[in-house]
Amino acid sequence: MNITIHDELRAFVDPLTDIEYAALERSLLAEGCRDALVLWGDVLIDGHNRYEICRKHGIEFRTVQNDKFSSIEDVMLWMIDNHLARRSVSDFQRGLLALRKKEIVTARMAQKMAEEPPEPKPDDMDSRPPPPWNTREEVAKAARVSSNTISQIERIQKAAAPQLVDAVRAGTISLSAAANVAQLPQEAQIAAVAGGKKELQQAARQVREQKMAAKPKKTGPDGEPVDEKAALKAEIASLKDRMATLLTENEILKQKLANAGL
Repeated sequence: MNITIHDELRAFVDPLTDIEYAALERSLLAEGCRDALVLWGDVLIDGHNRYEICRKHGIEFRTVQNDKFSSIEDVMLWMIDNHLARRSVSDFQRGLLALRKKEIVTARMAQKMAEEPPEPKPDDMDSRPPPPWNTREEVAKAARVSSNTISQIERIQKAAAPQLVDAVRAGTISLSAAANVAQLPQEAQIAAVAGGKKELQQAARQVREQKMAAKPKKTGPDGEPVDEKAALKAEIASLKDRMATLLTENEILKQKLANAGL
């Protein structure tokens, strides 16, 4: 049987950890490959890890065809939706998948608009429909993560060295820390990864401190720098005093109403 591995489709599948791979391997060796691999023509679209292990050990497997797709983009969207629905997929991978879906959907919309531009309406200066997944919030909702997480993933996607991306996938570094490390030159990122978890954490902390130092400090009416932490504490204390005053006034009003009723 001729089965083709499409590299871009294979990249949609988050690599298994050593423990997960060993568990799947033991299961297949003990019970065989119970679930069929899914093909589109001769292209494998579901079951990449099972296929690899079955070939390695000569384990028999079944295949089923899914011929409802008309293009490789249709297959990609199907695979993305499948993976987004799985609980075992990491936040990082879900974010990457949702961003990739946005690219595909947006490109399709642009192509459709170019081929069939909407006719302008007299009462509508712009009759074009809003672009799909136009906001970071929409992408985050599909990925079941926060919009801040999507922002961090975008930074990693754009600037991270491959070694740093591998560290994120392996769980060696958190998304927020990796987004900071990704702002360093590639050589510095690679060196931090090579130094291990502590070196990565230190690099992320240094970037955060540099950003804080470069951030303009707030000034008061007199032009002097404001201690933001002290200012917040003072504001909280003021609000508590105000709340206590309002509660006292409320009790006085209740007493007056009660006396009036008598």
